[in-house]
Amino acid sequence: MPTCVHSVFHVGAGNNVLDSRLFLVGREQMAKPVIVKIAENIATVLLNRPQAFNAFDRELTDCFEEHLISLAADRNIRAVIISGEGKAFCAGGDLKYVLSFAQGPSTALHQLAARFHQAILEIRRMSKPVIAAINGTAAGGGFSLALACDFRVMAKSTSLRQAYTSSGLSIDGGGSFMLPRLVGLGRALEIMAFDRPISSEQAMAWGLVTKVVKDEDVIEEATEMARELVRGSPASFGWSKRLLTDSFDSSFETQIEQERRGICACAETPEGTEGLRAFVEKRKPDFTSR
Repeated sequence: MPTCVHSVFHVGAGNNVLDSRLFLVGREQMAKPVIVKIAENIATVLLNRPQAFNAFDRELTDCFEEHLISLAADRNIRAVIISGEGKAFCAGGDLKYVLSFAQGPSTALHQLAARFHQAILEIRRMSKPVIAAINGTAAGGGFSLALACDFRVMAKSTSLRQAYTSSGLSIDGGGSFMLPRLVGLGRALEIMAFDRPISSEQAMAWGLVTKVVKDEDVIEEATEMARELVRGSPASFGWSKRLLTDSFDSSFETQIEQERRGICACAETPEGTEGLRAFVEKRKPDFTSR
């Protein structure tokens, strides 16, 4: 169970039902670094430092990582949406915090990156689909965080920016891994070298995002995408995500052996049995009741 103080609440039919494991106290919600809303087996994780454009300081980073660990282990959660409160998705690391750190900026970044990278690994290793609802600017670590998610829904008026090199830093958060795999090495180097803002139209054309929608529709579109994914087989998605992620580092022989293990493991699940029977019986499979 996460050790930081934060808020989780389930959204019922017109009522907010408090999670018995954690608590939410009225207006104190606004002081929590991370808010998690749960409905329809979907967890919406909101970074909650709007006054700092949801930039990561130590408290936010720790709570974000711990929430992801908890959600990854929760069998009732079948999809995760990540977004930000206020006008920004995430502005990356809080450089004011970094510069004011008593042991110096290098030590501050070392500590922040350690926890931030664990959060990124949780996203990539989570068998559940993770959707970034990019409601506002995603820069620096926010850019890398969005890229680490499985799908990205982006507000039409906003932009992406890698931001690291303009601050004399190099990219982190898995950005150097994900970026060239999404856009190619040449385009990735261009993004890193020139650090120009990337509009939603450009992001869509380059394959950086899954869908661009009206600003006010970002969360709802991400939720609808999550609902569709939740209706599928969890084992099928989980194994497919794992195989695709690992394929970049595997030999062909290793990869096809992992494929064999995956397809056999899926076939042993109730969803796998249902999918096979539905195909033979020429009907649509029902994975939601399994």
